[in-house]
Amino acid sequence: MRFGQNPAKFVKSVAQPARVTVAVLNYIPFISGYYEKLPDVLDVCLRSIRTGAEGVDFDLMVFDNGSCAEIVSYLTEERNAGRIQYLILSEKNLGKGGAWNVIFNAAPGEIIAYTDNDALFSPGWLSKSLELLEGFPNVGMVTARPFRTNPDFYDRTLDWARETDGVTLESGDFIPFATFREFDISLGQSEEEIRVHYENSTDQKISFGGLSALAGASHWQFTAYKKTLTRFLPFEMSRPMGQVKQLDQRVNQAGLLRLMPTEPYAMNLSNTLEIRTAAGPVSSGTRKRSLKDFVPVRKTLLALYNRIFKLYYGQD
Repeated sequence: MRFGQNPAKFVKSVAQPARVTVAVLNYIPFISGYYEKLPDVLDVCLRSIRTGAEGVDFDLMVFDNGSCAEIVSYLTEERNAGRIQYLILSEKNLGKGGAWNVIFNAAPGEIIAYTDNDALFSPGWLSKSLELLEGFPNVGMVTARPFRTNPDFYDRTLDWARETDGVTLESGDFIPFATFREFDISLGQSEEEIRVHYENSTDQKISFGGLSALAGASHWQFTAYKKTLTRFLPFEMSRPMGQVKQLDQRVNQAGLLRLMPTEPYAMNLSNTLEIRTAAGPVSSGTRKRSLKDFVPVRKTLLALYNRIFKLYYGQD
């Protein structure tokens, strides 16, 4: 027997989602070792999303991929404070592919701006991404930072540029070395590797309709139409990481444009707030080199940590 009337019957309207959903994938299983600084990185990432997207109406969605209780508590507090509009908590780590299957379907916006949890955004990142997404035709994805990606993953973009009237395609060093180095060093590459990579690669600049972009994009951060992303579902990946280039490949194979702005609006922080520039590392303070900083010791300790992590959290 029912007692009274459901109050929801008297509600005359419901909230409508923003046109853009900014979606963050998060995974911090514990707060030590590799993940020790990631709670701070996550907080900075979320803050920079909001401040950098000023002027653009968006909802923030976070998909947590089985993080520890401390992180779940932090995210819940952010949701309760109104700083996160949609919070999805997974009991298990579904891997990036499994998370994408949920995120791309669940995001309510017409446009999805996706990012990993370790990105730092600059003012204008979202508006610039939208400018390229909507200003070029048939765009698959836009990454908010220029860097040199695998040419095999944007050859269809170049085909379009060569075959389309009114499009200018130029090849050269359009990314300054300091900007190039800043990103590549965050991936753990050595100075020598970075220099060789820069000297043996080029940028492809595309100009169309008064806009300029560089060819390329990446799965770690991108803005795309939801209807485009759902075309490529589902993603079936047997490992949590290492197979994420499936998205890059599918977008390219579909003949969709993969673009980046000519200026950087996003940065990969990895697992630290220490940002390395052309002049060296920049952090909140100075630090003396210790025994653990020497390469042989560092490699040995990281290898040991990797084995311990796999023992408790891996598949072998």
